[in-house]
Amino acid sequence: MASKSVLVDIKRDLEAYVGERIRLKANKGRKKVVEREGVLEGTYPNIFTVRISEADGVRRVSYSYADLLTEAVELVVCSACGKDTKF
Repeated sequence: MASKSVLVDIKRDLEAYVGERIRLKANKGRKKVVEREGVLEGTYPNIFTVRISEADGVRRVSYSYADLLTEAVELVVCSACGKDTKF
């Protein structure tokens, strides 16, 4: 089991990218993978939120830092300079 400090480090790293455009790839199980693009909206003690604009409105999804640690969710920050940062 991962120590709590690893999750705190992930949270601290994500805080620097709040407001940035990201690509999100989430494993929903049973061979279901969802890929979306959105904006990292906020980081909280146990979760982070992503705002996704869709044809029928704005949607917010949340994931835990443990999802990133276990690779159930892959997150790539799309920067303006062309260098992507992967979590």
